[in-house]
Amino acid sequence: MRLIDEHALGDITLGSTVLGSGGGGDPYVGMLLARDAIRKHGPVPLVELEEVPDDANLVFVAGMGAPGVMIEKLPRSAEYARVVPALERLTGLAFDYVCPAEAGGLNAVTPFAAAAPAGIPVVDADGMGRAFPALEMVTPTLYGGSCTPMVMVDEHGNTMYLESTSNKWSEAYGRAAALASGAQTAMALYPMTGAEAKQRLVRGAVTLAAELGATIRQARAQHASPVDAVLAKQAGVLLFTGKVEEVERRNERGWTVGKAHLSGLDSDTSSRMTLHFQNENLAAELNNKVVATSPDLIMAMELDSGEPIPVEAIRYGYRVAVIGLPSDPHWRTAAGIELAGPRRFGYDMDYCAVEDFAR
Repeated sequence: MRLIDEHALGDITLGSTVLGSGGGGDPYVGMLLARDAIRKHGPVPLVELEEVPDDANLVFVAGMGAPGVMIEKLPRSAEYARVVPALERLTGLAFDYVCPAEAGGLNAVTPFAAAAPAGIPVVDADGMGRAFPALEMVTPTLYGGSCTPMVMVDEHGNTMYLESTSNKWSEAYGRAAALASGAQTAMALYPMTGAEAKQRLVRGAVTLAAELGATIRQARAQHASPVDAVLAKQAGVLLFTGKVEEVERRNERGWTVGKAHLSGLDSDTSSRMTLHFQNENLAAELNNKVVATSPDLIMAMELDSGEPIPVEAIRYGYRVAVIGLPSDPHWRTAAGIELAGPRRFGYDMDYCAVEDFAR
């Protein structure tokens, strides 16, 4: 166990932007919520999954909505303080731990905003090892885990309790409620025991985010390439170096959806790349050939600083390195690819492992 104070949030925030694969919402916003809660209530313990007793109760805490909306309408810490007590009232359970639903983006950090006022630890694990745009796209689904009972709260004071017959139905009802609330809500979902969590979750997710953030920070201090440092740490692949020429982006059905078109620089001067995104980057095409797809991670990083660029922020003129990082082994199973591969998002393409890309 170690204590996470406001200073420790910096590396976690930066690293979770990489793990967001372009999505998950702006982690900086999540960091502000967590920092506010920690300043009011004190540092939050972060515990390894193996430290959690088998009979303990834990629950994911996450936000749901369109990342593009958060540019103009910031979430509030009050909603994250409400979700766990609300689910306890619904279920009659006392939750001993909270856990990130995803290691990427806003949702890697917001559990600290829920844990601090509740006085409970955060578990160093998550349900993705990255970010995904739908509630059912978590590793517990691969093991029969249920999203519900869940609770969703919004800035208007509304609380929605839900029990559903499948995780896909949870997504459908949750998305509709998020849209009605203005495409921004907070949730507590996927309640499970410690024993179930040890089977179902991706271990060390928060620590990995912190290590990635430290890797970028140290590379900058040493005037080295942050992009190369991240690739070396995660056995990643440089897919493309280029400049953003055009972005097609819209908020649709509670998601930020679109494409980013890039023209090549340096060794890629004569090439073009298109990034397809739905909250997260889901596929990359190089000269009309697919070179990387979900569930692997695809991330655009600013070429010189290594700053990861979310899909809601990418725009004309950015000079970027597009990198691919292997997904957690949970996702590279047949069931994982069926749940979160490119065809699940409507793309007529097969899964393409990033390490198979060769220049």
